[in-house]
Amino acid sequence: MATLVKALVTGGAGFIGSHVVDALLERGDEVTVIDNLSTGRRENLDGALANGAVLEELDIRDATAVADLTARVAPDAIFHLAAQIDVRVSAADPAFDARVNVEGTINVLDAARQAGVARVVNTSTGGAIYGEGRVLPATEDHPVAPEAPYGQSKFCAEGYCELFRRLHGLSTVSLRYSNVYGPRQDPLGEAGVIAIFCGKLLDGGTPTVFGDGLQTRDYVYVGDVVRANLLAVESNAGGAINIGTGVGTSVLGLVESLAAQAEGRFQPEMAPERPGEVRHNHLDASRAMAELGWDAQVGLDEGLQRTLASLR
Repeated sequence: MATLVKALVTGGAGFIGSHVVDALLERGDEVTVIDNLSTGRRENLDGALANGAVLEELDIRDATAVADLTARVAPDAIFHLAAQIDVRVSAADPAFDARVNVEGTINVLDAARQAGVARVVNTSTGGAIYGEGRVLPATEDHPVAPEAPYGQSKFCAEGYCELFRRLHGLSTVSLRYSNVYGPRQDPLGEAGVIAIFCGKLLDGGTPTVFGDGLQTRDYVYVGDVVRANLLAVESNAGGAINIGTGVGTSVLGLVESLAAQAEGRFQPEMAPERPGEVRHNHLDASRAMAELGWDAQVGLDEGLQRTLASLR
């Protein structure tokens, strides 16, 4: 695919989506954003809108609206990031979670099929699909064992991406992110722990660590995730591809890294373990290197510095 494209970004006012929008504009693409602004923020797009991006406020659950807009925009590629991302919401209302993450994805895929879109890059999740890491770092063939409806819905959405590839010849790929962090992140759910801790550090607060703090996650910087999207849209790779660092960092290790930024003035408050929490999960990104030429380039300390700088 040529570098200059028309791109449609669902969920483009969100944390990751708005960074994808900025990167597309920077390379000269025409960008249309779909977002219902339920969790996305218009201010995340202030710079993008000033640089020519167009925001269409609609819900991906509205199949007719999505199809009509996609036909009108006629994008070369769709970056599908719109989703219900809160694990707690998914547990409280799994049907709502499925309507957004499964039915919404079907609507996007069908709109892409009807409009002759060349490529769909779907956003998925490694940690939530694999559940507790049985073999670490987890490869794409790790057993699927979600601990919440959110992971199940995202896995189901991946299946529809593959179905549309087989049934209609639609070029799709699903990027399974580990725990993404960076500027603009909302402190929602487990994936927002860095945003929460950074906020505590800057406010002079105390981070809360649940359990023994030795549970580990794979923290990948949002800029690296954006680069994965740009490489994926130019490739012919299909199926699921892990996007992570391959390194597990404990919650206490995260606190220590942030304490170094604050000259040691950042000590945790320990709280009881949360039932059902996954202990360990980090991703093997070998396939991303082999098929996309991607690897994580921003280390945790540098990423934390950038995140803190954006909040100051």
